[in-house]
Amino acid sequence: MKKLLLGNAAVARGAYEAGVNVVSSYPGTPSTEITEKMVDFEEVYVEWAPNEKVAAEVCIGASIAGGRAMSCCKHVGLNVMADPVFTVSYIGVNGGLVFCVADDPGMHSSQNEQDSRHYAKGAKVLMLEPADSAECKEFTKKAFELSEKYDTPVFIRLSTRVSHSQSLVELGERENAEVKEYEKNIAKNVMMPANAVKRHVVVEERMKALGAYAENTSLNKVEDNGSKIGVIANGITYMYAKEALGEEVNYLKLGMVYPLPEKLIKDFAAKCEKVYVTEELDPFIEEHCKALGVEVIGKDAFTLLGEYTPQMIAKAILGKDAPKCAEIKENIPARPPVMCAGCPHRATFYVLKKLGLTVSGDIGCYTLGAVAPLQSVDTTICMGASVSAALGMAKVKGKEFNKKLVSVIGDSTFIHSGITGLIDIVYNKGINTVIILDNSITGMTGHQDNPTTGLTIRGEATKQVNLVKLAEAVGIEHIVVADPFDVKNFEKVVKAETEREEPSVIIAQRPCALLKKVKYTGNCSIGDNCKKCKLCMKLGCPAISDRNGAVVIDKTQCNGCGLCVNVCPFGAIKKEG
Repeated sequence: MKKLLLGNAAVARGAYEAGVNVVSSYPGTPSTEITEKMVDFEEVYVEWAPNEKVAAEVCIGASIAGGRAMSCCKHVGLNVMADPVFTVSYIGVNGGLVFCVADDPGMHSSQNEQDSRHYAKGAKVLMLEPADSAECKEFTKKAFELSEKYDTPVFIRLSTRVSHSQSLVELGERENAEVKEYEKNIAKNVMMPANAVKRHVVVEERMKALGAYAENTSLNKVEDNGSKIGVIANGITYMYAKEALGEEVNYLKLGMVYPLPEKLIKDFAAKCEKVYVTEELDPFIEEHCKALGVEVIGKDAFTLLGEYTPQMIAKAILGKDAPKCAEIKENIPARPPVMCAGCPHRATFYVLKKLGLTVSGDIGCYTLGAVAPLQSVDTTICMGASVSAALGMAKVKGKEFNKKLVSVIGDSTFIHSGITGLIDIVYNKGINTVIILDNSITGMTGHQDNPTTGLTIRGEATKQVNLVKLAEAVGIEHIVVADPFDVKNFEKVVKAETEREEPSVIIAQRPCALLKKVKYTGNCSIGDNCKKCKLCMKLGCPAISDRNGAVVIDKTQCNGCGLCVNVCPFGAIKKEG
């Protein structure tokens, strides 16, 4: 039976058919749906881990014990996962071990455009890259097979377009992959220096074997159309090239992107007068070709930035201009990203801006606190950095600056990598104020549960992390739980905590407005007693706008959260219904 599947759903299907036993991940767009779809398969143990490093370690343990395991993340999540990944390259596997990493060319939901192929090379780990949903399923199954055959973890590299596009997939039956026997093997599984030195030899021998495999595997294929032009492509750029160029060129499609073949590339190039490499992000394949002495045209014709398009490829290789599109003469207003109506974070940033505080920000929906009109967030680096970076800022600028400085971090992000930063503040005698934005969910990736929600990925009740007790346990003595929508009280709390000469934590607690359990009702409206001070406009609520000098609330967008009612100093905004 064939079914139309997202690339991510197809990876999940492939893992299921391969007989995977354990899947542990941390949500991160564009990889999230892989793990979410694994929940459909009751035979598989699935979990959201606190972060990617923990997820990788859970899967490594499962592999050592003899089960097949898979961990999924986005490209920046691989940075967090890297420590155990580099070491398990030396250890190898017992049961098949697969790491799925989804890159994000164009930065649709990310803070950088890093190319994960470098991790495969750095860690000396086999990497496969599918081009559509059908290959997502088949390559995932193949990855488990190769993992056990070559005693290696295997990367599957995806990209936003492959992860989030759909194509037909042939569904198969689940393989009966029995859990392998576990045997104590200190020389293989304990990576102290004396053992690691010997395992490195094994890794280098494995790379030679994988290099030979790359020359003949069906994962890499040549399409000879009798042309004098050749195109070497991988992943989604192969699909773009096929759409743009059809059968006017020859193709070498690389489904195994590390290690790359040598003879196969040389033989392909020898039959062409001109060879192009189409690859998004870094010149990974291009540099390999040039190191082999093969002349190719890559980034000289294409860009290092963002995503490719079929039109871009047609222009660069065949000189064909893209067909002209109809021009839109109307002046279309810009639609910048904005927090949802009723977002609990809006009130927090409104107060922080009003108080003129420096805000060390983090990764999440609340990064939008940097966008006009709130424009409150000063820095955003990576998950958890808001806490530790603020300590560094305070140590440089001193006590008085610290009284105008706060960190903001979401509840899930705090669990992910904010706890250690808070420990650093306490241990090294910082006096920082940390605001944990507790919206009762992992909001930015689509409402996944986390250790603070009390529910597992399958919706089962579990122990719930108590943020107050956690903060107390690491040495914080001043902890306040406050509703940011109670604007006057929240402002009072922030003023009091930032004035302290001891570290403190504020838990800004209000659930995400989009959660099913949140039942805002009615609408807000502006009465005739409006003074046109436009203080409510400073909230940046998408339901509030200025029309010809008058402030109006769009009832189709207002969900009745009532924040604007709390902000209006003249009582001109009322809630109806």
